[in-house]
Amino acid sequence: MNRPMQPVAVGLQTIVIRSLRQAAAEDAPLLAWPLACGNSVSKRTRALDFAGGILRVEVPDAGWRSELQTIAAQYLAILNRYVNESVKRIEFVIANGKAVQRDRI
Repeated sequence: MNRPMQPVAVGLQTIVIRSLRQAAAEDAPLLAWPLACGNSVSKRTRALDFAGGILRVEVPDAGWRSELQTIAAQYLAILNRYVNESVKRIEFVIANGKAVQRDRI
């Protein structure tokens, strides 16, 4: 079989999207978060849970929360390319020892 060659990135993205769409609806956005935000942000944040269209993401402090809120719409667009169930909102929560302070966008 002769197929035209595609860039490796296109093939990998197709595999990743297919895998995420086969994951459980509540798990897919958690798995997709590092892909949506990139390596440097994913090292400092953690997707906590997904329910009712809201992805909760833990951030280290208010500065990170503020910064990520400004680009949340971009993250939503990327996440929704990867997952079946729509992510309607990202809620960034500040890790504060054992307590977690919530702030919605």
